Amino acid sequence: MSIVAAWSRAFSLTLVIELVVAIPLLAGLAGRLRRAQAVCFAQVLTHPAVWFIIPDFGWPRPAYLVAAETWAIGGEFLFYRFVFPEMSGSRALAASALANAASYSIGAWLGA
Repeated sequence: MSIVAAWSRAFSLTLVIELVVAIPLLAGLAGRLRRAQAVCFAQVLTHPAVWFIIPDFGWPRPAYLVAAETWAIGGEFLFYRFVFPEMSGSRALAASALANAASYSIGAWLGA
């Protein structure tokens, strides 16, 4: 399987998991469609770097995981704060961290 095909599969899995987790966590900020759009766009902004840029640093697996998850959580946190300025920083961080924890855990469990 090519790297692009593997990324596509992982991106799809991540997107579905993070939609299921983040949409309810963002409740009350906007309609369901706008929340779903925000989650999708946040994934488009962060997920490619996790697969195509950060691995090129050549770090050992633990360092890669710290960098990749920090990038994903931080990027999504900032994006949620931008899209939903009325949301508190702690709520944006919690939504991002919980969604990423779920997608990482399920992906690791499935071996994706």
